Amino acid sequence: MTRNAKCSCEQLEIVLEGEPHVTGVCNCNECQRRTGSAYSVEAFFKNEQVRGIKGTAKTFVQRSDAQRDVERFFCETCGTTVFWKAEFQPEFIGVAVGCFNDPKFPEPSASIWNCSKLDWVEFPQKWASLSKQENEEV
Repeated sequence: MTRNAKCSCEQLEIVLEGEPHVTGVCNCNECQRRTGSAYSVEAFFKNEQVRGIKGTAKTFVQRSDAQRDVERFFCETCGTTVFWKAEFQPEFIGVAVGCFNDPKFPEPSASIWNCSKLDWVEFPQKWASLSKQENEEV
């Protein structure tokens, strides 16, 4: 299965093959700022699953709440962050789930950085729940 994630103006697109390795929700302060929302929903794919990137991305390197670099790739026209690379997981690429425009996208299995989760946000009890990101593996 081929999956395409695009920015709002559709200028920037990443094409991936297959299912994500994991899909999760991040409540860290940086993801809250990046999305302008209470949390981000993200899917992680192995680098080998990337089939192509179309369009021109601008990049911004940011320190995560865990003090590691995250390189964010966003559309130079509309500003949508479509994907990113994290220093602590160089074998994966993270992709914003909302950019897939796929109502059947796999459900998240975990919620991380719950130490900075807004009090009124609730997630299903069947999901793994981590206060920070204790496990370095996705």
